[in-house]
Amino acid sequence: MARAHPLITRVGRRLEWHQAAHDPVLEPRNRLRWLSELRRWQAARLETSFAHFLADPTRRAAAMFFLTDVYGDHDFSGRDANVAKVMPMMQRLLPLSVLETVAHGIELGVLTHVLDMRMAEALQRLAPHRRKLDADLYGQAYREVGLRRLRRHQIDLIAEVGVGLARAVKTPGVATLLKLSRGPARATGLGDLQGFLERGFAAFAALGDGKAFVRDIERAERTVSRRLFAGDPDPFRD
Repeated sequence: MARAHPLITRVGRRLEWHQAAHDPVLEPRNRLRWLSELRRWQAARLETSFAHFLADPTRRAAAMFFLTDVYGDHDFSGRDANVAKVMPMMQRLLPLSVLETVAHGIELGVLTHVLDMRMAEALQRLAPHRRKLDADLYGQAYREVGLRRLRRHQIDLIAEVGVGLARAVKTPGVATLLKLSRGPARATGLGDLQGFLERGFAAFAALGDGKAFVRDIERAERTVSRRLFAGDPDPFRD
């Protein structure tokens, strides 16, 4: 049996990490009451920050993809996915450049989920009796969690996913390969991951300059992160 490409091994390992991070038995912090409120608040904040992208007809689809798929908290691993079976199929059907984007997307999902659980823990310490989040309390929790290097890496991964999709739409044959992998992906429990790729491909195909769009998002999110760590009273201003 041929040895798997190192990238395939990496994707498989990240799928396993993703599954473990979302398992409430292995990771009890999935049950923290602040987690759902934190996600609700973050989604609303991002939609406000993305208002100018959403108002641009050429960027709206890509902006919606970032809001719902890149920033959203999804479990791409599938509860019953047999990773050993899935990886050879992905290696046969998808080019390595697309699998690199898959690896970044899964790692981003794991890191975002773990950071959100850390934030939920901090919110419980800071405001055990409150129910609603606001910008001031969010900033306090953000600074208490810290982990500046991981926050930078989180934004790096957001950019990597976007740039990877921007490259994919320029690569001949990728659209056909994605269609061919649809059935096997669903059969092996990775329909959500397949959908992520297809939606991203479609959204970026409508962009004139996908890399410029990603740079704009990256620049804005790095600015927000710096302001949050600095205790800026209005970190999310345009």
